Amino acid sequence: MTGTWRGRAAAVATLTFDVDAETPVLAHGRRYARHAMTMSHQAYGPEVGVPRLLDMLDELGVPATFFVPGWVAEQRPGLAARIAERGHEVAHHSYSHRAPTSMGEGEERADFERGLEVFARQGVEISGHRAAMWEATWLTSELVAEHGLLYDSSLMADDRPYRISTGAGEIVELPVHWSLDDWEQYAFLPQPHVGSVIEEPEKAERMWRAELDAMRHYGCLFNLTSHPFLTGRPARSLALRRLVEYALNCGDVEFLRCRDVATRAAGDATLVPRELEPPSVDPGTYPRE
Repeated sequence: MTGTWRGRAAAVATLTFDVDAETPVLAHGRRYARHAMTMSHQAYGPEVGVPRLLDMLDELGVPATFFVPGWVAEQRPGLAARIAERGHEVAHHSYSHRAPTSMGEGEERADFERGLEVFARQGVEISGHRAAMWEATWLTSELVAEHGLLYDSSLMADDRPYRISTGAGEIVELPVHWSLDDWEQYAFLPQPHVGSVIEEPEKAERMWRAELDAMRHYGCLFNLTSHPFLTGRPARSLALRRLVEYALNCGDVEFLRCRDVATRAAGDATLVPRELEPPSVDPGTYPRE
């Protein structure tokens, strides 16, 4: 039976772009701001990759969601608004791109709210959130609900949208996975170490096409995560274009913005809300902290 969240489509595809720019490197240490090569490598994303990808999306006629850290939006005024003006969604991706799992609860809350404040000042509507490095804590979903956002996209408990009950209300989770992340295919920097592979774009394209075909079979959400400083490179952007063209030619894949999928999922009575809570861990069984 076809679930209402995907309508008549065999699978729904969300193209998501994490516009991290310099933030993942600075999260390793602000000393890297002195590294001109490294900073230029990261700046390529918003300065070259984003415009190239926006043009590609226009040509293909598909919508996308751009997750932008508040720091990036603040450093580049108008970037988020330009993305939204092209018909795409801008979503919250922390302020500093420091992993929530590396922070205390107060620190996570402050970073989360600081990011939202940037978009509020810029007049950019925000419906969803993605944790930096996907490293959500047990507090993260509650923060998303508390601040009136519709969805999160950081967890991995399914390959279809699911609803989460929190103390602050219900949200939708749009799950992610490493197999649908360009970071695992393309990320390389000598310092700081963020990855050590540069795969052929054709290899990534084959892998993602196989995953899309399987998700069409099982009725899933193909939630692809790309980074403009990685996939914005010429051969990689062409590989992504071929993947999208393949999906469009299948005739049973629907491309949506994340907030549109989440809106459908929020109203889908077949999705039973789930409770999030950490497992009970016995120190006698697992003595290492």
